Amino acid sequence: MEVLQIKTQTKDYPLYVGSNISINLPEFIKGKVTKILIITDENVSNYYLKHIEEILKEHFPVTSFIIPSGEKAKSIDVFYKCHTHALQEKLDRSSLVIALGGGVVGDLAGFVAATYMRGVPFIQMPTTLLAHDSAVGGKVAINHELGKNMIGVFNQPESVVYDISLLKTLPESEMRSGFAEVIKHALIKDVELYNWLKKNVHSMADVQGEHLQHMIISGIKVKADVVYEDENETGIRAYLNFGHTLGHAIEAELGYGQISHGDAVAIGMLFAIKVSENHYGIELNHDSFLAWFEQYGFPISIPSGLSATSLLERMKRDKKSKEDKIRMVLLREIGTVELVQVNEEMIRSMLGEVCND
Repeated sequence: MEVLQIKTQTKDYPLYVGSNISINLPEFIKGKVTKILIITDENVSNYYLKHIEEILKEHFPVTSFIIPSGEKAKSIDVFYKCHTHALQEKLDRSSLVIALGGGVVGDLAGFVAATYMRGVPFIQMPTTLLAHDSAVGGKVAINHELGKNMIGVFNQPESVVYDISLLKTLPESEMRSGFAEVIKHALIKDVELYNWLKKNVHSMADVQGEHLQHMIISGIKVKADVVYEDENETGIRAYLNFGHTLGHAIEAELGYGQISHGDAVAIGMLFAIKVSENHYGIELNHDSFLAWFEQYGFPISIPSGLSATSLLERMKRDKKSKEDKIRMVLLREIGTVELVQVNEEMIRSMLGEVCND
């Protein structure tokens, strides 16, 4: 097991990474806890909920609430139901919420914890590769039909317990979704990780064992460094949204859950690289990125049937936008990005080349 110390301006907390470390979960829980609420989803509950409950029940009163799987769970209705369950189970301010699942569970459970009785502590317990990005940094939220993650707060967890043995039941599509965020971390801030990926990870079959643990730790270190410098996303934390401006727009236009977050972000990164070439007048060898992404099975083009006009409007409502102007994270070179306002007509034209309005 490795222990990383996540440092932010408001709170420091440990992140435990290793295989089969769930058995040590009670040791990671600090202070007096009156009751634990585990929030998980339908898929994860089938594999791991009973096991985690048994580990905890030897030490704490435990209750669980199972939410639907997928982005549809990040709704005001499911959020309200979580609060109802917590109230019915008589959780108090010394209770603890555990988010057992992927990014959706972590986002929702963290927001529930932040708002229940004006805030109770919570622990992130990721069960996906994608959650290596969302479990660190304290951004928790639910979706609005007009935008992803538009209702939320910053709420740092007490700790993150990352048992990578819980990832073994994930289908390849979900591993690929998480791998997109590993690539993102490499491109924005870690040339060494980028070169390591190119050398060691030739297909999704290589995303396991020591390789898996190495990329999780490397990706989290990038995320943690950025969060330490800019916890509340007033500056460079926006760099973590590389590929997300178009990616979130695609997710919203298709309907949340119709495309995986990682696949949408992969398309968004490829688009951002192309925009970077046009904006800066540089050559980043976009075609080589297309081939690289394709070898992992990522989609490399915008899904058919989406409107350039509709995607553009979604991008203008992105949280990074200001005064209805599109701002995107662009790539100057591997490991170096910046947030810039981009020309709307250029974006409209580039989207028009690949969309059917």
